[in-house]
Amino acid sequence: MKRIFDSANAFVRESDWKDLAVLKFCLLSLGLLAGMQISEKCKKDVRIAASAVFTLTYIPLMIKYLRILIGKSEET
Repeated sequence: MKRIFDSANAFVRESDWKDLAVLKFCLLSLGLLAGMQISEKCKKDVRIAASAVFTLTYIPLMIKYLRILIGKSEET
């Protein structure tokens, strides 16, 4: 498992924002394809879970980004 995480860290270090944007679009399309396979009776539960995961991951990412953005603007 450590090898997988190390290779993922190396990938991110060697990537620019365009590579990461493409990765996000890839994951979005995978999520859409998976979502199309969910039965009608389970869609509400999946929407709630997806919203929770999005919120719990988006907020920390934006906090980190804003700290970097504010820190760089203070340096200049």
